[in-house]
This record gives sequence, C-alpha cells and structure tokens, in this order.
Amino acid sequence: MTRINAYLNFNGRCREAMKFYQECLGGELTLQRVSESPMAAQLSSRAGANILHSVLIRDGLVLMGSDMIGDGLKKGNEIKLCLQCSSNEELNTIFNSLAVGGQIKTPLHQSVWGATYGELTDKFGIHWMFSYSRR
Repeated sequence: MTRINAYLNFNGRCREAMKFYQECLGGELTLQRVSESPMAAQLSSRAGANILHSVLIRDGLVLMGSDMIGDGLKKGNEIKLCLQCSSNEELNTIFNSLAVGGQIKTPLHQSVWGATYGELTDKFGIHWMFSYSRR
C-alpha cells in the first residue's frame, strides 16, 4: 500500500523534537548524528552533534526528521500532519500530549462529517490535524 511519510526539518532541535514526538506517540526512535555518518569528515566539527537522519516508527506510522536544512529553516503554515487515530482514547491521549506547550487551534469535537476532529500547533511550530471515525 502506498502511504505518505512526513519528513520534518529542524535547525538544531531535531533530537529534542523527535524525543518529544516519541513520548507523545510511542514507537521506536532511531537517531543518527552527523558525527556518526560518512558526512562527518565533510562538515565542521560543530555540525557533528546535529541529527543527520531520524525515524520514529509505530505500527503504520513513520515520522522522519533532520537538522540538515541546507538553505535554513523557513517556518510556515503550509505543512500539516494528519493523524488518523484508531480509537477515541488514542485520539485524546495523543492530542493532549502534543498540545503541551503548543496552541490548540480547533478543540476536539464531533465534526459535520461524523468524525471526531481537532487541530493544534505543537511547541515546535508543527501543525497537526487529528481525526477518528468508527467507519
């Protein structure tokens, strides 16, 4: 099955962000520092602590991230991650976890299309949409 995996870019905060997402979502997190990669010799020693690549896997959820952002990080609202939850309990738990330090844009509610739905921006400026439907 084809699926979209989100890839998030950070400017030196990838480790912190990905660990936060692991706490909220669960799953197995793998982090590769620049200093642990073949690229280490090509970059400054200061870049060595940055995350070259990270991946958080939980069941069918794959979230990837990096500090390697070539031209610099440009925050915007053009990216949202939509999390389709498998139960109301999971929806509430993850929504409330990601809301810590962030801003709830649309509280969880019963939508006109029949799903429980909400939106928030987490403490890293990432925009999330949440949905749960029994269908």
